[in-house]
Amino acid sequence: MIRTTVDPGACGFKTTIEAATSDMQTVHIHIESECPDIQKIAETLKEIDIIKEAFGKIGTTRVYELAAQHCKHAACPVPMAIIKSAEAAAGLALPKNVTVTLEKIKD
Repeated sequence: MIRTTVDPGACGFKTTIEAATSDMQTVHIHIESECPDIQKIAETLKEIDIIKEAFGKIGTTRVYELAAQHCKHAACPVPMAIIKSAEAAAGLALPKNVTVTLEKIKD
């Protein structure tokens, strides 16, 4: 099982994702979040076909379709983290951290 913790930044709504699979294709997803939008996604998203999710285009996968329905913030990192967690659980990616660093530079 892979456990991923997402600290999304300014909104402060932390999310925990657990992803596990026994057949390396269907990944079972459990999401706990302080965000009401992500909670709506969690109610529906219980498992995914990792091949479709990992190799689908952004906006065409089930995770991103649910995000488009429920999430009000296009820059939310949680949908990406769900797919990254599922990839690692299925052995399609190493469980390595993803980092986005924002820095204000004086003009």
